[in-house]
Amino acid sequence: MIGFPSLHAVAAIALAAAMFTAFARGRMAVEIISLLTICFIALGLYAFPLPGNAPKDGLALAFEGFGHHALITICALMVLGRGLVVTGALDPAARSLTALWRLNRWFGLAVTLVLAAVTSMLINDTPVLVLLLPILAQLAATSGMPASKTLIPVNAAILIGGMATTIGTSTNLLVISIANDLGMPPIGLFHFTDTVLIAGLVALPYIWLVMPRILPDNSPAAGHPPRRFEAVLRFAPGSSAHGKSPAQLCERLPDGVKVTAMPVGPITEQSRLGILGAHDTIEEAARALDADPAPRSILLPLRTEAARASKDLAAAELVIAPDSRLIGRSIATAGLSDVAVIGRDPIRARASAEIKPSAAILAEGDVLLVIGTLDRLAEFARSDGLLMLEGGRELPRTSKARLALAIMFGSVGLASIGLVPIAVSALAGAVLMFVTGCVKFERVGRALSAKVIVLVAASLALGKLVLVSGAALWLGQLLALGLQFLPAAGVLAAIMIFVTILTNFASNATAAAVGTPIAFTLAQQLGLPVEPMVLAVLFGCNLCYATPVAYQTNMMIMAEGEYQFRDYIRTGVPLVLLMITTLSTLLVWRYGL
Repeated sequence: MIGFPSLHAVAAIALAAAMFTAFARGRMAVEIISLLTICFIALGLYAFPLPGNAPKDGLALAFEGFGHHALITICALMVLGRGLVVTGALDPAARSLTALWRLNRWFGLAVTLVLAAVTSMLINDTPVLVLLLPILAQLAATSGMPASKTLIPVNAAILIGGMATTIGTSTNLLVISIANDLGMPPIGLFHFTDTVLIAGLVALPYIWLVMPRILPDNSPAAGHPPRRFEAVLRFAPGSSAHGKSPAQLCERLPDGVKVTAMPVGPITEQSRLGILGAHDTIEEAARALDADPAPRSILLPLRTEAARASKDLAAAELVIAPDSRLIGRSIATAGLSDVAVIGRDPIRARASAEIKPSAAILAEGDVLLVIGTLDRLAEFARSDGLLMLEGGRELPRTSKARLALAIMFGSVGLASIGLVPIAVSALAGAVLMFVTGCVKFERVGRALSAKVIVLVAASLALGKLVLVSGAALWLGQLLALGLQFLPAAGVLAAIMIFVTILTNFASNATAAAVGTPIAFTLAQQLGLPVEPMVLAVLFGCNLCYATPVAYQTNMMIMAEGEYQFRDYIRTGVPLVLLMITTLSTLLVWRYGL
């Protein structure tokens, strides 16, 4: 008979549920939710200490994640991955991919899937996608296979590869670190790689041959409408629209333009007309209404500078990457002067099945329609953390490419043979990246993600609280009642499903923080080995294929692929079920359960 949980355990479960709900709703920034979680833990344990603990012990528990070796390792690996990207160390492989795609698109896709998976075993998933996204966008115009049919499969391969090593993703490190803190013996870098590779081979035919066929063709050649952007038209002094009514303006709008914000009263200099349309129709609407698609204080200097330098203004579509400084700001408060943003495609709204005008708070994955000279556009993308879909990206320091590769493989090699812990080798490698100039120290902010740092720290604190409060023990006993009659494969599959649901609607880190202590306790309750239960949690945290909000790379491909929420569900749910079945079977076989 299971008794009632303690008040601290109830509070820990409530906090975990609140964190999960906040992530799933997506109305607050991840950083804010993470910091609030740390704050609640610190203040709660200070005011109501755990039995036998002093108030200051609660503060130590809440903030110890910031100094945890797992977080240090994650930050060091971010720097190592950034070094490979900015030095162009992986560009030769990218050029070879282009040649293969032009030879045969299906063979090229197969090689791309394998290369993406292998690369993401050692490099964080996001830099791998940053490298491949412009390549696939370019190939879509020449290979005959639309980007909408390739990006979700390639992203799935990246996620599977990231699952295969302890350093493949920050979530893997988090699960292993929490389990080590709970008493599980340390495991090697490639300890479970063979299991994931076998599962990946089982899933490869589905990813390679089935996914592209069930995904829509969203290319303009197939009749799919071009990407539509939210834009605001402004009426400068002397505009022929002054004095006219909004209804008169709407009559002059071209076909395909939707009005999202109507001005009140006759048109004046202060009037603003919100519209939604494709790039060409936005420009046509601006000409028809004698209006400007961006503030004149930005447009006039741009045109003057371009004329003085005998350069043409160009338009580009740029995706906001996860490390962009623009995230959380609006176009008006971003402080832009060298380029003009005339529209944006709000991916967050589309991911939540809502396409509506917004206050224009920018988020990762949003696509901006920007005009400026080519060099200004490249500088804007480089300095502000954006990715040109046409293939423009930061000019690599190719002279240091081999050095960056040597540092990366040296760091991984030392850890893989067990000579030094991964935390030590990764930190040493990150320092070498700075010392040798592969990554400039003043640009370290582009390598590190503040969101990941506070999220990992909060998850470590929450995981510790779930354990020490008795919440993990109580939940483990509760789950044991329902799972005690299942075979080992069923128990492992149930844990994987539970964690997969968390990771697809909240975050990987939350799933890791909540799932690892529960799995650890459940193993003890059912008399099962701890390691396969922990691996079931780790695998479940990586099965984030079913929703666009499950992982940041899912959001990044949404713009270029013109995907809808249902595209992720239609392709991701079968892959999740296939991976859970395969992985749980392999774990039973491997551990002789």
